[in-house]
Amino acid sequence: MVKGQQLEVLNALDVAKTQWYHFTAIVIAGMGFFTDAYDLFCISLLTKLLGRIYYDVPGSGKPGALPINVSAAVSGVALCGTLAGQLFFGWLGDKMGRKKVYGITLVMMVAMSIASGLSFGSTAKGVMTTLCFFRFWLGFGVGGDYPLSATIMSEYANKKTRGSFIAAVFAMQGMGILAGGIVSLIVSSAFEAKFKPPPFKVNPIASLPPESDFIWRIVLMFGAIPAATTYYWRMQMPETARYTALVAKDAKQAASDMSKVLKVQIDAEEEKVDKIAKSERNQFGLFTKEFARQYGIRLLGTTSTWFLLDIAFYSQNLFQKDLFSSIGWIPPAADMNAIREVYMVARAQTLIALCGTVPGYWFTVAFIDVIGRWWIQMMGFFFMTVFMFAIAFPYKYWQQKENRIGFIIMYGLTFFFANFGPNATTFVVPAEVFPARLRSTCHGISAATGKAGAIVGAFGFVYASQEKDPAKRDHGYPAGIGKSKSLIVLGVINFLGMLCTLMVPESKGKSLEELAGEVEVDDVDDERRGSA
Repeated sequence: MVKGQQLEVLNALDVAKTQWYHFTAIVIAGMGFFTDAYDLFCISLLTKLLGRIYYDVPGSGKPGALPINVSAAVSGVALCGTLAGQLFFGWLGDKMGRKKVYGITLVMMVAMSIASGLSFGSTAKGVMTTLCFFRFWLGFGVGGDYPLSATIMSEYANKKTRGSFIAAVFAMQGMGILAGGIVSLIVSSAFEAKFKPPPFKVNPIASLPPESDFIWRIVLMFGAIPAATTYYWRMQMPETARYTALVAKDAKQAASDMSKVLKVQIDAEEEKVDKIAKSERNQFGLFTKEFARQYGIRLLGTTSTWFLLDIAFYSQNLFQKDLFSSIGWIPPAADMNAIREVYMVARAQTLIALCGTVPGYWFTVAFIDVIGRWWIQMMGFFFMTVFMFAIAFPYKYWQQKENRIGFIIMYGLTFFFANFGPNATTFVVPAEVFPARLRSTCHGISAATGKAGAIVGAFGFVYASQEKDPAKRDHGYPAGIGKSKSLIVLGVINFLGMLCTLMVPESKGKSLEELAGEVEVDDVDDERRGSA
């Protein structure tokens, strides 16, 4: 922008007091995110049950387990869909508008949640293939929600509390993970109370009632409910003023939409919008030298930190149930029936979510506009490194029965500092530091790079964390480097995250246009003096 050209409609949003429409936006965007987390993480509670139902070998003396490749596919295919969805819908959000695309992703999530629960096939392979197919497209819809939720929230927020608002949307991820655990607990308890199956070692056949096939289907289909409830409200939300004015270049529409939302009279300022449109600052695209010069290091910062964080975050989440078994929180598989196993895995994950995961998110919401994004991210990576090493080096010590509580506390703290740290800030910053016409695309690129890290974490660490001792390995897996060394590698990855944070700018308290260089800094200072 040229000096003296901050639009009135954008200034009104920047200085608006926190009001009802902010909370409506948080709830609408947050429910999408709640569903995203529920859909992505609930599968890890169900893989052991799927193994018992579809891969049982009669007379083998131990419960069925998913073969290594099937387990990796079922757990990771939604992440591959998410990566593709983030890139595609991120780009589409800048081309078609945030609101239009937001409806498409929601419909996709609802339809594919239901379809996942209806996965069919006459053989085990058939059921797993259809499940993977539907979960890929579910992930594709979930992927679109990342850049759009963040961009919509950042464009609606005022500059004083913008960080907290975007972080509050992201905090719904924690609630989604928690909900996945709670729904699994309720469903498995109800089925166990009705059918009362004996443990596997007492009666292998009776330990798996035929009705237990409904459990995983109900848990997966439940993900459609929270998404469907917000569809109407998503469609009622006006397009963001920043998209309408700066990208679609429709000054009248932007002013009229925000006049209704903010309940104040706003001038359209069509001449200013025309001038901004013609300004050289707003001409170059993503794949240009000018973009690389102005925003290249930022994009490298937001992508690399998200990539490194997600390797650690997703590998922790996905081999959580194996960690719980190895320290004895979950009894050996043969001592439980199929339904009890779902209950025990869900109980452990719900406890970790309640004590470590969920509080971390809300700490970020409370402090992000006080401490700033940069410090929270740096501190989070630092403590994750410390706690990973503290678990990894004395790993044999933590495996002893009397030290289990200490282990769970350390493990919970790594989760706490992931969420009161880079897991939240890597989501917030890309929605603030790029220009409006490329904001959704750049957030999508950052998020997709993160998901590439998640895929490395989810697939790579399933293999890497296998022990050298064949008796301690999961059935059919080759020897890896073991859990202790895997945790050391994750500690090093977190340390690299600290280094990459140095490329990320601090965005606390500045307007989006100022951060993206779409407005001169001295112009914003004039505005501040004028409104003081």
